[in-house]
Amino acid sequence: MKTSEKVRKSTIGSSFFRSPDRVTERDRAAGHWSNFLLHLYPVKIRRVELTFKYTAFLGIASLALFLALLASGVFLMFYYVPSPATAYENVIAIQNDVAFGQFLRNLHRWSAHLMVIAVAAHMARVFYRGAYKSPREFNWVIGVVLLVLTLLLSFTGYLLPWDQLAFWAITVGTSMAAYVPIIGDTVKEILLGGPSVGSATLVRFYVLHVAVLPVSLIAVVTVHIWRWRKDAMLTVDSEAGGRDG
Repeated sequence: MKTSEKVRKSTIGSSFFRSPDRVTERDRAAGHWSNFLLHLYPVKIRRVELTFKYTAFLGIASLALFLALLASGVFLMFYYVPSPATAYENVIAIQNDVAFGQFLRNLHRWSAHLMVIAVAAHMARVFYRGAYKSPREFNWVIGVVLLVLTLLLSFTGYLLPWDQLAFWAITVGTSMAAYVPIIGDTVKEILLGGPSVGSATLVRFYVLHVAVLPVSLIAVVTVHIWRWRKDAMLTVDSEAGGRDG
């Protein structure tokens, strides 16, 4: 008996390695279900749903761009202070004085633009293919929430450079929000933290951009991927049932 097999079959080893050797399909399924992370996902999925023809990899591209935003955003946080007195100077210093600063800022900026395009294209593809229909209605709603969160991330990040373009863009954007019936004025006041764009606005946008919205998006993306895999499993089961009938 090999050393690895002895370790697995020992008292301590069996407490760690609880899944059987994945020889048959039943063993692979049992190993899948016994794994803490993998048991959240179905054992089977249609092969076509993983191909470029089916998805154009737009969902994967959106996720990859979000990961690039997270990595570059954490780097930028080390050198940025959300204060009207220093914000613009921090951005200039990142571009001119910090090693690879301009590259990472441009990576963050272009990833944000491309993520909006990728998520919108992904939603359009799902809509025109009719992939929002049963049993995927719930996941379609989750996708709409992800699109809104993506747009909010882009909107809140626009103010952080604290230049004239950002200042007036947020002024116009929040003024448009004020025209929403009933809650418009309240939403504008919450976003601005006062009657106009100021230091309170910058701090609020910064907290939303680096904490509230990213955490929310990560949570919703997790549910979205989990639901996509579950829906794919339902499709496999329905097709198998149709063949059996």
